[in-house]
Amino acid sequence: MFSKILVANRGEIAIRVMRACRELGIKSVAVYSEADKNALFTRYADEAYEIGKPSPSQSYLRIDRIIDVAEESGAEAIHPGYGFLAENPGLGEECEKHGIKLIGPKSSVIEAMGDKITSKKLMKKAGVPVIPGTDKGVSDPDEAAEIADSIGYPVIIKASAGGGGIGMRTVYEEDELIRAMESTQSVAASAFGDPTVYIEKYLEKPRHIEFQVMADEHGNVIHLADRECSIQRRHQKLVEEAPSPIMTPELRERMGSAAVKAAEYIGYENAGTVEFLYSNGDFYFLEMNTRIQVEHPITEVITGVDLVKEQIRVASGEELSCRQEDITIRGHAIECRINAEDPLSDFAPNPGKITGYRSPGGIGVRVDSGVYMNYEIPPFYDSMISKLIVWGMDRQEAINRMRRALSEYIILGVRTTIPFHKAIMKNEAFQRGELHTHFVDEYRRGIDAEMQKIVKEDQEMVERLHSTFLPSKKVAAISAAIGAYMHSRRG
Repeated sequence: MFSKILVANRGEIAIRVMRACRELGIKSVAVYSEADKNALFTRYADEAYEIGKPSPSQSYLRIDRIIDVAEESGAEAIHPGYGFLAENPGLGEECEKHGIKLIGPKSSVIEAMGDKITSKKLMKKAGVPVIPGTDKGVSDPDEAAEIADSIGYPVIIKASAGGGGIGMRTVYEEDELIRAMESTQSVAASAFGDPTVYIEKYLEKPRHIEFQVMADEHGNVIHLADRECSIQRRHQKLVEEAPSPIMTPELRERMGSAAVKAAEYIGYENAGTVEFLYSNGDFYFLEMNTRIQVEHPITEVITGVDLVKEQIRVASGEELSCRQEDITIRGHAIECRINAEDPLSDFAPNPGKITGYRSPGGIGVRVDSGVYMNYEIPPFYDSMISKLIVWGMDRQEAINRMRRALSEYIILGVRTTIPFHKAIMKNEAFQRGELHTHFVDEYRRGIDAEMQKIVKEDQEMVERLHSTFLPSKKVAAISAAIGAYMHSRRG
């Protein structure tokens, strides 16, 4: 087992990894930018090293500086978390050169699965269902038109090297095709340095279902069941739940076997996620994320498996601590991503100072957070404040518990996505489990109307609390006011 691990990330995921390290008796090393000097994760770590200016390109994406710190601190392994360098094969290559263990798959696997065209070819060879479309890059408009005709409109054009839906364009008619291709190529070249695009059949209202996999160096591969991630905006997940509301034992067996087959075929090691689109009884490979996912806590909650600890153990050479037959699902879990964004202004980022903070608690409630009272959310990084996770014996109890937890969650000073999540939990289609990746767009008018009512109620509450106390005692006043407000809610 390792004695010291460097965490090449920030915020809540850095703290999540460091917590696992503490429980395993491993020292943790933080790296941070100038903007994160006072961040919680830098204080939580056993050691912390500044590595550059606020811009990610001058700090968290500096592989050379991170390797230097690992060697200087004596860290034997690096955990990349998610985002930043987590799926950059360059980090794995440098770790291999310097005799440092990357807590993740081999760099060659990261590279292969990071390219959508290559990964699709590999999955076809593995016998995993893939969406009809091209298995190579397309640049010629006439060739693109022939392909689109053969698979049938609508089609979707994607950047091969990209992720997160960046540059993605849906085309319903042939006369839109060339303009859409040019747009995606331009965005892809700018964002990823690679203008290669490919074409797939567009599924109108698919569900986004993913399977958590875990593999060790000894050839053992398992899946830890499914998660539904269909509530998205601009292809970015906002709400996740496990298991999927539509999952049956038979469907789980089919999809889980495909996920394991995918991991086995590419010689995968450590934690990963195989993502599928599900439509009209069929499922298709979408992509594989070669890292821990943002939404991993809901899998931990329903299976009882600590995925980050398992990552560390596997990376140190140990076998998986459980077999497929040991994995059982208990109850239902939901995760809401609490971001510093204004959901009524198209989710515009809203960084700033947190002037009041009270997190929810009680049975079945978990908060993975990287903030604290008076913390200044920097504008340079992802806007996530925390992840609110709840568990219930069944889906309805989980929804009810999430509604209760959201009503207790108070963050002052910045706008957050809490009103959006409150509105989603009240939505009747959501409660029925009728989900798809365009859910937010389809129900946007109703969601916005509900959010406006929620925001108004919350603003009135904050104004009442502020007016009760003298400005000179602002910090203590807000804390006391939040406590009084919580007491009144219980009444």
